[in-house]
Amino acid sequence: MTTTFIRTADVARVAVKGAGEAAEVLNKALCGAENVLGTLRWLKGDERLEPAAKAATHQLIYLMEGEGVIRLNGKDYPVGRGAGVYLGPEETASIAPAAKGTLKLFHLVVPEVKDAVA
Repeated sequence: MTTTFIRTADVARVAVKGAGEAAEVLNKALCGAENVLGTLRWLKGDERLEPAAKAATHQLIYLMEGEGVIRLNGKDYPVGRGAGVYLGPEETASIAPAAKGTLKLFHLVVPEVKDAVA
């Protein structure tokens, strides 16, 4: 097995309508990852990340830079660098910058493992 180094600054960003910019930094094409997708996301102003609730999928959203608000189960939680939210299958939340600031997020998506090996 070889080690793959991914220079995330060189990965192309794409605009996501209403949800800032995104760059996949962990996927099959970049490093052969079969069961995981890692995306850097940038939000500013009124943009909001609202990951879809997915059956049999786990998601982690980690706040790398900035201050924001995570909305979970109808309640807002102010958050800063180092905060995050875990979403199990069918769960959803949203995150937005605080006071029209900016956020840098790491969004990790992995499938639920049905048959664990003992």
